[in-house]
Amino acid sequence: MNILNFLKLSEKVKVTIDGMPVEVEPGTSILNAARQIGGDIVPPAMCYYSKLEGSGGKCRTCLVKVSKGSEKDPRPMPKLVASCRTNVMDGMEVQNITSPEVVEARRGIVEMLLINHPLDCPVCDQAGECHLQDLAYEHGAEATRYEFDRRTFDRIDIGDKIQLHMTRCILCYRCVFVADQITENRVHGILGRGDHAEISTYIEKAIDNDFSGNVIDVCPVGALTDKTFRFKNRVWFTKPVEAHRDCPTCSGKTTLWYKGEEVLRVTARKDEFGEVEEFICNTCRFDKKETKDWVIEGPKKVSRQSVINSNHYDQLQPAQVVKKNLELMEANKEQFERATKF
Repeated sequence: MNILNFLKLSEKVKVTIDGMPVEVEPGTSILNAARQIGGDIVPPAMCYYSKLEGSGGKCRTCLVKVSKGSEKDPRPMPKLVASCRTNVMDGMEVQNITSPEVVEARRGIVEMLLINHPLDCPVCDQAGECHLQDLAYEHGAEATRYEFDRRTFDRIDIGDKIQLHMTRCILCYRCVFVADQITENRVHGILGRGDHAEISTYIEKAIDNDFSGNVIDVCPVGALTDKTFRFKNRVWFTKPVEAHRDCPTCSGKTTLWYKGEEVLRVTARKDEFGEVEEFICNTCRFDKKETKDWVIEGPKKVSRQSVINSNHYDQLQPAQVVKKNLELMEANKEQFERATKF
């Protein structure tokens, strides 16, 4: 490679998203460019996962409008494009939340995703961490126009620790990519076509390998749930703590979810976009649920927009919430006595 080609490859391209400019490496998708800016302009993504090769392009929730193709060809793209599968070009201008067309399209996509999705939020273990729940709150319609029978499936166990609720599944393919790319053999996938498509195993064969539990972490809805945590607690009543251990199989870096002194569940650590930082093994996830098994690092940082933040804290043993304020108590007493005279 000569020096000119090297300089061309090392040059960054400039893209503007909702009026916010950013310089990124060539080959970066619009979605990842928006993530470098952060904030509300980041398109939602239900199927894309940066650590899973080939993911994206399934759910269409990340559609954006390209109002300017590039400096060389400023013509706008004729239709909305999936930001997770469209790479940026130098001088490109993109509209996300500033485009009424994108907002209306996203509203329709959410309505489509919710056609067969049951109203299980009050009993679903994913409530409080569900990306579809957040998406429906921001872009969902008040009522559905769908008047036909919904498709339904029976719950099945696809392992001694994992339960599949296919009725909740949105066919994002994340669990299939996880099994393909981080396990030795995949025994589940998409069966059927169209409205009959479903995630399943061949003759309900059990998923059994060292990293099978990661399909629970990557599922954006409550279709794949942890049977050891099932109906035990709501996530906003638990306290997430980051911890690690010397594990010969994986990195051993996890999040422990406490209720009092009991560890209710163990999950992989996730970044600000809800993606797993490093996949963990089943031993760490299911078999190590005592504090003595871990080296505690400290409380997990929780987004202020998350419902889990309602029970957040800055210390492992938080100070008492209600403190006695003698001045306030005396003032209240005087006020009460004054009011009761009349």
